[in-house]
Amino acid sequence: MADLWIPVTIAAAFLQCLRTALQKRLTKSLSAEGANFIRYVYGFPIAILLLVLLSNGFGRDLPMPNAASLSYGAIGGLTQIAATSLLIRAFTYRSFVVGTTYSKTETIQAALLAVLILGEHLDFWGWGAIMIGFIGIVVMSRAAAAGAGSWADEGTRKAALVGLGSGTLFGICAVAIRASALALPEGNELERAAVTLASITAMQAAMMAVYLLLRDPKQIAEVFRLWPRTFPVGLLSVAGSCGWFFGMTLENAALVRALGQVELVFTYLASHLIFRERATAGETLGILLVAGSVVLLILR
Repeated sequence: MADLWIPVTIAAAFLQCLRTALQKRLTKSLSAEGANFIRYVYGFPIAILLLVLLSNGFGRDLPMPNAASLSYGAIGGLTQIAATSLLIRAFTYRSFVVGTTYSKTETIQAALLAVLILGEHLDFWGWGAIMIGFIGIVVMSRAAAAGAGSWADEGTRKAALVGLGSGTLFGICAVAIRASALALPEGNELERAAVTLASITAMQAAMMAVYLLLRDPKQIAEVFRLWPRTFPVGLLSVAGSCGWFFGMTLENAALVRALGQVELVFTYLASHLIFRERATAGETLGILLVAGSVVLLILR
């Protein structure tokens, strides 16, 4: 299973791109928090069904979450909620590409956190691929900001700050999810990933439900009222999360998130084909650098 993390991660990135594209359209009907709630309220029961399938359908003995796993899971779940809300909010300031691009600074942050928290060091090629991808992200973000307006423009500043904040939280989330899966007392990679997914998604659904009940209960009703549009987002979310969790159980979280930058290539295509947003030469150069980093990770 040494290289299984590669196709799993690419699939997760593709599913996440589709989910984000659908989620962006929902911001016209829901708040950022309401759109975020979709992935957890629909994702939790699907994640439980996966556990039932593994346990009853395939006779797997699933590991029970312990205190360490749940603690890391709570950190991962909370930071993912906050990061996703910031990312959705960034879409209101600038284009689909800009919002996603700034959040992708998570990769280098996740690499540093993995060293500090988990003691997982990368080889020369791993760091090289991350740095090439990071340079590509910087090129894309500068080009996108230049196309949208100068740094003095309030929307540009907000997009940068919100996107960078989202990236930081996503980096913490990635490392916490891997730590949660590794803290389980037993089980193979798939079993650990499934249990981690179900426990974290359950906590997220509960946290978001309480938050919305206190702050904006109408959003909960809207999520279910719009179920023909919201359910596909939830389904794509849990499918993508399953891929991310499985990938990060198999491999260093920093490498998984670095390869996950292939989502930017998918985003670039979605931006043109779905949202009809025109890219600049700088954005195209950034995409090529990101694609190069992905190829380097696959061939390393």
